[in-house]
Amino acid sequence: MTKPPPVPLTLHGMLHGARETIPLMPGLAAFGMAFGAASVQKGFSMLESVLSSGLVFAGLAQMVALEGWREYWTPATLIALGLLTMAVNMRHVLMGAAMRPWLWSMPAWKIYPSLLLMADNNWAAAMRYHQEGGNDAGYFVGAGLVTWTLWVVSTAAGHAIGGGIPDPKAVGIDLVVPAFFVAMLLPNWKGRREAVGWGVAAAVSIAVSFVLAGWWFIVIGALAGALAGGFTDDDR
Repeated sequence: MTKPPPVPLTLHGMLHGARETIPLMPGLAAFGMAFGAASVQKGFSMLESVLSSGLVFAGLAQMVALEGWREYWTPATLIALGLLTMAVNMRHVLMGAAMRPWLWSMPAWKIYPSLLLMADNNWAAAMRYHQEGGNDAGYFVGAGLVTWTLWVVSTAAGHAIGGGIPDPKAVGIDLVVPAFFVAMLLPNWKGRREAVGWGVAAAVSIAVSFVLAGWWFIVIGALAGALAGGFTDDDR
């Protein structure tokens, strides 16, 4: 069996990843500020909001958790919220599996701390970089560090500003999340498979949102899109 080439993790690669992530930063900053502003409406202190973003570091799951946040908790509501956020973040299992052919030869003490920085935008950028021939894992780490830092800072800024917004939805803050994900997906467009998978996921999610309460439309839409993409050939 041919030994795979070593996967470096260099400062040069980290700087490269950080630079190429910058174009996505305005959208990410708006997303983080949206979370910070929304957290004010749920009674979070500045410290609680910043710790949430710094320790959890899962934008969409944090938004979902806010929607289900309660002033008073029961074991049932805690379990329900935990299962919901787990379902939203299950995509990270597939994202990690997609990175295995690239990173599996690295020592565990490098791989697993690096994966703590996984977010949708730096994962997408790193996968595109690798598909184009790049092999430095520092690219993924550098992009992740920039993403984490801006996410925490923008959450704090959103919390500071959001206290003066009676209803964040009234000024369109709720539109930031879908706009951010659309902007993130477009650079990864490759052809027919993406068109079918994304189209089915969008259509099913919208339909389910009118039928089932809560956030089930995310899970069901994602599964439908994945199945549709899996049964679509690669002709472009």
